[in-house]
Amino acid sequence: MNCLQSWPEPIVRVQSLAESGITAIPDLYIKPPSKRPSLLPANCNQAEVEVNIPVIDLQNLLNQEESLRETTLRSISSACREWGFFQVVNHGVSEELMKRARDTWREFFGLPLDVKQEYSNKPSTYEGYGSRLGVEKGAILDWSDYYFLHYMPASLRNHSKWPALPSSCRKLIEEYSEATVRLCGTLMKLLSQNLGLEEDQLLNAFGGEENIGACLRVNFYPKCPQPDLTLGLSEHSDPGGLTLLLPDENVAGLQVRKGQNWVTVKPVPNAFIVNIGDQMQVLSNAIYKSVEHRVIANSVKDRVSLALFYNPKSDLLIQPAKKLVTKDRPALYAPMTFDQYRLFIRTKGPCGKAQVESLKSWE
Repeated sequence: MNCLQSWPEPIVRVQSLAESGITAIPDLYIKPPSKRPSLLPANCNQAEVEVNIPVIDLQNLLNQEESLRETTLRSISSACREWGFFQVVNHGVSEELMKRARDTWREFFGLPLDVKQEYSNKPSTYEGYGSRLGVEKGAILDWSDYYFLHYMPASLRNHSKWPALPSSCRKLIEEYSEATVRLCGTLMKLLSQNLGLEEDQLLNAFGGEENIGACLRVNFYPKCPQPDLTLGLSEHSDPGGLTLLLPDENVAGLQVRKGQNWVTVKPVPNAFIVNIGDQMQVLSNAIYKSVEHRVIANSVKDRVSLALFYNPKSDLLIQPAKKLVTKDRPALYAPMTFDQYRLFIRTKGPCGKAQVESLKSWE
């Protein structure tokens, strides 16, 4: 990542723009007409838009009735194959911790700008307080700020790059990250079983519990005077393995592609949103699908969400699991490390599914 040393243009904080009272957004945030959100997708009726991603109760996995456990596993399998997204409830992370996480980060983004600027990030690692993805000069930007930090492996954990204010923030990051990484580990085992693999095979392909990569990206989407012209986050699939999203509990904004339509996700109280990343699509030989998603802007309210990215060890080669490669279904992807793979989004920014689709090979 050392080739990405500096941003190509001065960084403008979107929150500062929003709070300045502007009534029209600057040109560099205006998306081409084909990329702008619309109230209803083309050729779509209201019934289709009202669909929501699957909601799965994980409590049944602990039930002594085998039929309930099997039903839950089938629901997860179907969601990974058909949607690439699902929500989980009764997941073992306390509601109090989830609320505290949102509240703490709202408090951080409410701090004076000069305090937040002390943590300004660079494209070499993206760690810290940021406002853009990609380093292409003249790129059209998204209407959002964020904070990005590493949690795993422990060797990358740098507390000095975690906010010292609010005073509870660093302790909160440890507590929240530990709980969500544990939940991701559980989900990895379920996904592995559903592919007919050994329980720990996907986790081991990521490097094992001590070596996996885990990063936290806290998104702040300021209210926008012209939400019809821009996006909080452009359409993309996540480059990593698995994403665990804690959405804003008051304002919907995440949209998931389903066919030719965009479905606005309606968060269930105290649920996490789970989505399959590109590395999981590769490992599963495209049995599981990473799916494009985006975030729409809101003219009335700010939004905060927390995305925990659960990724492979960065220097391991990721390729389809051997058991999932057959004569009828050859390996669809050539081996590549996650370091090599994520260089694309760190350079280009979010670009739909262009990268993972470009890797397909039938040889």
